[in-house]
Amino acid sequence: TQTRLCNMVRLSNLCRTLAMRLLMLVVLMLPILSFGSEENKRFFEEQQVLAEQGEANAQNKLALMYSTGLGVLKDEKEAVKWYRKAADQGHADAQYKLGLMYGNGTGVPKDYKEAAKWYRLAADQGHAKAQFILGGMYKDGRGVPEDDKEAVKWYRLAADQGFSRAQYKLGLMYGNGTGVPK
Repeated sequence: TQTRLCNMVRLSNLCRTLAMRLLMLVVLMLPILSFGSEENKRFFEEQQVLAEQGEANAQNKLALMYSTGLGVLKDEKEAVKWYRKAADQGHADAQYKLGLMYGNGTGVPKDYKEAAKWYRLAADQGHAKAQFILGGMYKDGRGVPEDDKEAVKWYRLAADQGFSRAQYKLGLMYGNGTGVPK
């Protein structure tokens, strides 16, 4: 039993040593895991300069980096701030992503009406994903009045661009005779 006890002590010491080494590895890797590579950090810094000068594409990229934690600590509120700056300049993808943020309650309180506003601005510029989501919002009456004809309109616009999920939803609407002439 004494040999068994000694083996258990050795095993315990080995486990403690491995745990400490693993902890040190995690601590050393944390900056890399959190922020990404040096290249990502440099790209972030370049985009930040351009974004602060008012460049909408850079503002949109900066927002994406904040929302994903690429090259910078993830900060959804900061992402919303930069998406809004780009969206206010008419950047369709930023408008769409701001709609997502409001629709999901990411970095802002969930607000379907506000989400629909931003999706509509992007959809009016031909953004297929925004058109598709807006169609669903009209179908379900989220943030906008329920209106199957309006849902068909937006699904059709996205479907005409080859957006397969919109094509499927449009097919369902026709198959069910919903929002279309019977």
